[in-house]
Amino acid sequence: MKAILGRKMGMTSVFAEDGTLYPVTVVEVLPNVVTQVKTLEKDGYVAVQVGYEEKKESRANKAEKGIAKKANTVPHYVSAELRGDEMGSYQLGDLIKADMFQAGDVVDVIGTSKGHGYTGTIKRWHMHIGPKGHGSGYHRGQGSFANNGRYNHGVMPGKHMSGHHGNKSATLLNLLVVKVDAEKGYILIKGGLPGSKKSIVTIRSAIKTVKNKESVKPLIQRVKKVEAPKAEEAPVEAPVAEEAKAE
Repeated sequence: MKAILGRKMGMTSVFAEDGTLYPVTVVEVLPNVVTQVKTLEKDGYVAVQVGYEEKKESRANKAEKGIAKKANTVPHYVSAELRGDEMGSYQLGDLIKADMFQAGDVVDVIGTSKGHGYTGTIKRWHMHIGPKGHGSGYHRGQGSFANNGRYNHGVMPGKHMSGHHGNKSATLLNLLVVKVDAEKGYILIKGGLPGSKKSIVTIRSAIKTVKNKESVKPLIQRVKKVEAPKAEEAPVEAPVAEEAKAE
């Protein structure tokens, strides 16, 4: 399994040559710098710690400067661990780029969902709304807490109630990679991804088997048309009157 960090930038759509439309999310994938290597002998598991998005050294603390110095690089804003068997081949200071994935690959994307603050049960758990008549004493409540004699001394754990909604780790499985451009540093993934715009996401190889794998059709390549410069025309002489010629 392989993985890389990226930043969700927003959604757009691209077209294939046969007219197929792909709704995609654009993920900015800058080179991930390996700042630390975790080994099975020393740490008990295989992983690499990577840094994403360079930071000015004047804005880094002492610990960040020390980690960057060992890897012979600069401090970074984001630091995270990427696990996987294929990640053990990287060494300290190596760059992990977007071309580790190809168009047509199936991946999982891990991000932090949007936070909605303290919300009620109607929005948080999609419960039904009560009667809307003025005589009703129940509109957007969370219903009965009765447990039919099974747990009368309190509220059963896991009861759907109002509370903090969102801002949790979310994983979407088996998403299709539509396009990879390592030079410009982005990956197009079909569909929406968890999290808000400019949030950090982790792209990894799919961990579940895909029965019906979708193939990516060739995309339309947009090429700017460059107009050829116009040839310079020879100057046209002004017509001379016949009387002037006779003189």
